[in-house]
Amino acid sequence: IFAGHMYRTNWGIGHSMKEILEAHKGPLTGEGHKGLYEILTTSWHAQLAINLAMMGSLSIIVAHHMYAMPAYPYIGIDYPTQLTCFTHHMWIGGFCVVGAGAHASIFMVRDYSPIQSYNNLLDRVLRHRDAIISHLNWVCIFLGMHSFGLYIHNDTMRALGRPQDAFSDKAIQLQPIFAKWIQSVHVLAPGSTAPNALATSSYAFGGDIVAVNGKIAMMPIPLGTADFMVHHIHAFTIHVTVLILLKGTLFARSSRLIPDKANLGFRFPCDGPGRGGTCQVSAWDHVFLGLFWMYNCISVVLFHFSWKMQSDVWGTVSSAGKVSHITGGNFANSALTVNGWLRDFLWSQASQVIQSYGSALSAYGLIFLGAHFIWAFSLMFLFSGRGYWQELIESIVWAHNKLKLAPAIQPRALSITHGRAAGLAHYLLGGIGTTWSFFFARIISVG
Repeated sequence: IFAGHMYRTNWGIGHSMKEILEAHKGPLTGEGHKGLYEILTTSWHAQLAINLAMMGSLSIIVAHHMYAMPAYPYIGIDYPTQLTCFTHHMWIGGFCVVGAGAHASIFMVRDYSPIQSYNNLLDRVLRHRDAIISHLNWVCIFLGMHSFGLYIHNDTMRALGRPQDAFSDKAIQLQPIFAKWIQSVHVLAPGSTAPNALATSSYAFGGDIVAVNGKIAMMPIPLGTADFMVHHIHAFTIHVTVLILLKGTLFARSSRLIPDKANLGFRFPCDGPGRGGTCQVSAWDHVFLGLFWMYNCISVVLFHFSWKMQSDVWGTVSSAGKVSHITGGNFANSALTVNGWLRDFLWSQASQVIQSYGSALSAYGLIFLGAHFIWAFSLMFLFSGRGYWQELIESIVWAHNKLKLAPAIQPRALSITHGRAAGLAHYLLGGIGTTWSFFFARIISVG
């Protein structure tokens, strides 16, 4: 899909992909890329995994370019469109990336040939999987403890009335110096390193305010301690999502716990009743768990984007040049604590959707309520085991028998896997519906 014109297809023009891959050997990588050509020409799942990873990453890049460089000025001042285009492309990207993990695992279970891949890069990665996963696990713990620890520290200092001991732009500064350097490189480029450029590629980096009829489309985005902190939460959630998906793929065929996983298939509830502690080890279960972390990850990104733009970009500029933002620049001070996120973003900005009944925005209030119900319904599937439902069904069948209303077909509870899938689907659907209606009611009424 991505490189259709560089490489040889049915006609004798262009490079041979097979020759390129087989010649690609480093001093420390054994057989290198040998055998990968056969994998990519015989396994749809391997193809799909790579293309989903690429398309997912591309969708996320698109989300970021769309607001930073609006295609035409009027889309930039249509805040609901900006917010929903960003949200949409982030969700799509997240689902595609998890899909890449899913199909990589299916490839490992159904299409992978250990003989064909002897000592090539894939084989060597599989042989190093313990080192890879344990290091990635360490990185996740490090990022989670430290980034969340900064927030908890700030919450504690605020509670104790010691703002001078908190991490903030006014006290202990944690400035994103590399991001600021990148911004300055872009601002200084026109006329120097980019001699023919008339202006910076995006006014998010610096420069003028782009406004239409006094409404701001884009302007320089200031970065500070709050941005530094939330970006490390992003790093944490992305790495955990990758950890779950990569572990699922690298251990899809075998593990110390279940050496014969490849025989059990892509999806199995556990390794039989005779062995405890083997639930949720199939590659499918890793995708199942990975989707929750993907949801977690994208949610934080969307909240960050929504609040940051309302605080530091979106708003009006008067004829005298006075800029006023929707939430008056409160991100830099409020986004430093967990309490700030809960009080000044979630609770404060939910007022529009909660109070929308009887107004033109009432549909969003109803969707907000309904999506919460769908989300809560998912917990019924996720927080209880199959046996509970089977017992319940059997007692209900007993009651029917008592009344001579016996069903012709004996009902059965959902399988473990089916129950998890139903729970997951409602969790994601409810969560996305809730987020969407919350954003829309808010931004339509204030934007």
